Amino acid sequence: MSRVKRGRTHTTKRRKLLKQAKGYYGSRKNLVKHAKTAVKKAGQRAYDHRKLKKRDQAARFNIKINAAVRLHGMSYSTFMGALKKKNVMLDRKVLSQLAERYPAVFEKLVAEVKK
Repeated sequence: MSRVKRGRTHTTKRRKLLKQAKGYYGSRKNLVKHAKTAVKKAGQRAYDHRKLKKRDQAARFNIKINAAVRLHGMSYSTFMGALKKKNVMLDRKVLSQLAERYPAVFEKLVAEVKK
């Protein structure tokens, strides 16, 4: 039986890896050993930061709501508590969009909650 050397598969794999590492600094872009670790770390960081992006966005929603509510003489926590008591089922994303784009509607919401 003849021996299989896998030359084409081997070079294809390396070529694909180096293509992923294109634009990296120093030897990380053209040495397979360095490129492999760089690509692996880049993938892990991309995964982590996709999660962090959502967390940061949620924090931004809270900041926008807090800023808008304070203009009407309320704190964020009292406003959110009052919303819960009144059974207003709006999430923080929608509330922040209301506060930012439709201040008149948000003001009416705050007035309704204050009652």
